Amino acid sequence: MSLSRYAVIAGSGSYLPTQKISNDHFLNHSFYGTDGKKLDKGNEEIIRKFQDITGIAERRYVTDDLVASDIAFYAAEQALASSGIDKETFDYIIVAHNFGDIKEDNRRSDMVPTLASRVKQRLDIKNPKTVSYDLPFGCAGWLQGIIQANYFIKSGDANRVLVIGTDTLSRIADPHDRDSMIYADGAGAVILESRESEKPVGILSHHTETFTDGHAYALRMDKSSNPDYAENTLFLKMKGHKLYEQALKLVPHVINISLNKANVSLNKIDKILIHQANTKMDEAIVTNLKSLCQVDHLAEDFMPMTISWLGNSSVATIPTLYDLISKNEMKNHSIRKNSIIAFAAVGAGININAVIYLVPEN
Repeated sequence: MSLSRYAVIAGSGSYLPTQKISNDHFLNHSFYGTDGKKLDKGNEEIIRKFQDITGIAERRYVTDDLVASDIAFYAAEQALASSGIDKETFDYIIVAHNFGDIKEDNRRSDMVPTLASRVKQRLDIKNPKTVSYDLPFGCAGWLQGIIQANYFIKSGDANRVLVIGTDTLSRIADPHDRDSMIYADGAGAVILESRESEKPVGILSHHTETFTDGHAYALRMDKSSNPDYAENTLFLKMKGHKLYEQALKLVPHVINISLNKANVSLNKIDKILIHQANTKMDEAIVTNLKSLCQVDHLAEDFMPMTISWLGNSSVATIPTLYDLISKNEMKNHSIRKNSIIAFAAVGAGININAVIYLVPEN
């Protein structure tokens, strides 16, 4: 058999912000509806229903001195340490994010130079052939970076690619919108490396689709829900019900296409690492996926979750989840050799993608 090039994960890292924000943090907030009127329900009831639906009890916020490129750098340092790789051998650094660096005292997006260039500079990489660029693709951005890195490696254009997901959603959350309780901060990084093998290994397949017809603005930037908000500031807004409906139908569709491309059945998947914005939504996605693939039963630990204590950190959720599991920092979860993992994400756009990955033996 002839050798083929595959992309395998050689190292990972993550940064969990140190500020733990419980749901009690929002008890004194004034919440308004989309009609600009103050919600008549008490905050205790609002928060209780929010936790029942999303599963979120706590999230992490960065401290005032940090921005997205800082925590991306910390995650990259961890990935380098875990891999033992020479940083000067990276062909690409891809940083997925959605809002750039946003300072606590000046909440405007700063993306020049790119966050990838900032991370490269912080890592003190001298090699000019380490091409560094940013990827804004909604919450599916980190996984799309993995897909692009796979293309580079399969084509022979790259041997090593550092892919980072970083966002500080706390800096663009409307304090008067109850959806703001979903958002969190964080960063995760993975190093993909080329490997020649007779048998398929690493990334087996992937698929991406963009659904803009009627759904492009399900996530968007807009003014505060509070009509009397003094500052002319744009915040992240979400049509949660519309996004929920579309995700339940479309995410299983994209995952199923990836499974078919890899010639892998769902019951051969050991774990699914899925973008986490809502516990009930993710559970419903898996239920619909089982129905689509005509599978009755999956392992109890099939879908590990961090949303209850880390919230939704956008592009950082999946790489952070992978890093925690790979380092045995999540109880009852591990990544075993020769196991098959499905990655899946949905985000603004609406962009949806999936990757099927076979863990190498060594």
